[in-house]
Amino acid sequence: MLLELGGLAGFTIFLGLPVARLKGLSTGVKGFLNAISIGILLFLLVEVLPVARETVEGVVLSSIRGASPLGDGFLFVATLLSGFALGLMSLVWYENRFVRVPGTPQELAGLAIAQNGKGAINEKASRRLAMMIAVGLGVHNFSEGLAIGSQYVSGALTLAILLVVGFGAHNATEGFGIAAPLTGTRPKWSFLLLAGLVGGGPTLMGTIVGSAFVSPILSVLFLSVAGGALFFVIMTLYGAGRRQSTNHILMVGILLGFLVGYLTDLVLVVSGV
Repeated sequence: MLLELGGLAGFTIFLGLPVARLKGLSTGVKGFLNAISIGILLFLLVEVLPVARETVEGVVLSSIRGASPLGDGFLFVATLLSGFALGLMSLVWYENRFVRVPGTPQELAGLAIAQNGKGAINEKASRRLAMMIAVGLGVHNFSEGLAIGSQYVSGALTLAILLVVGFGAHNATEGFGIAAPLTGTRPKWSFLLLAGLVGGGPTLMGTIVGSAFVSPILSVLFLSVAGGALFFVIMTLYGAGRRQSTNHILMVGILLGFLVGYLTDLVLVVSGV
């Protein structure tokens, strides 16, 4: 079941990739889909970080009461904070280093058109940009897989499934991000398959790695790294959403996504998963 969960969470990215071969998909529709994804991820962030925080607080209280070494408390606090920073800042670094050079993804997409002259789309430049986006997504998807694997083997099956649902929903929208610079080029299915493997495959890899190492401190590390990555993606999608749709539509989509995340969690709890 572990491999199925990791594969499901990662390979939903393929659901959004065919958009690259479609015509006429409005910016408003993309914006609303992104907003739903933001809501789901927002609920997931609220659900994930308290789990890590409660573990850390338990160790800190144990250290204060003398039941465990005082150093354990400092170690767990440092792990939580550094893990969140790693998940967040590693993606900031990657985006600035590889994606936003020489400009924003939107500017690069415009450059891909301009470089070919006469308004024609430079397919090679478009594919290069799409693959850079896929690599960036794969980096944070690996941390998502770590969180899924560690929670599964620790017995927190409900949280693991919730992570799969949330990450899977988000990864489906990630496919739109990869497909965006390819719109109008009619890329080959083989290229879309490769981009999907680069972006979604690390989720399965991370699930396997995360399941191989089980300990409270590693669980805190994996969850905090995933939390940092979630925060980065939420802020990125929100910025894009403000450009793609009105604030009213954006908030409705976020609310809908949050409700989907909450109701999914509620169903899992009631069913005793």
